[in-house]
Amino acid sequence: MFYVGVDLGQKRDHAAIAVVEKEPGGETLQVRHLERIALGTSYPRVVARVREMLSDELLAGQCALAVDGTGVGAPVVDLLRAAKLGCELAAVTISGGERESFVNGMFSVPKRDLMAGVQVLLEQEEMKIARDLRDAGALTRELVDVRMTMSGGGRVRMGADGAGEHDDLVIALALACWMARRKVRPEVVGRWRIPGM
Repeated sequence: MFYVGVDLGQKRDHAAIAVVEKEPGGETLQVRHLERIALGTSYPRVVARVREMLSDELLAGQCALAVDGTGVGAPVVDLLRAAKLGCELAAVTISGGERESFVNGMFSVPKRDLMAGVQVLLEQEEMKIARDLRDAGALTRELVDVRMTMSGGGRVRMGADGAGEHDDLVIALALACWMARRKVRPEVVGRWRIPGM
């Protein structure tokens, strides 16, 4: 099964796509694809790129997609839903909150939980990143640059604070990993079944 994460950006931040594979019966995730989309790419073109990837014979019918629905992401989520991608689609609002929730068709997931998920997978050697992936070097730099900082007012910020100050590949990867680790599957009626809720 393949899990795809899409972080949306356009003018200042890149849109990014990450694909991880989970072998049947296994727990280890293999990062199979990383891609930064050029700055300024229109959202319809981003949707077309996602559709192109998901229609590939390797992914078609055996993938799930988690997309950043924060801010301007909500209309792009609508475009992705209308594109009939043939896979599960989870819209995720990345929040500064304390707990994950599900309201009006959107998951709200704390950014620190997304980032911690990637960190735990790497620390426990449950995720492998091939060095020969085109953007593996950029992902590594982003992973090194991710920091948690606290403002004087007590507000916590988590993101890339290094020279490049990008975390788009990390967010795309975190979304893919979050989706891979979920025990959620849509029911026939299209509602989400969330364990414990």
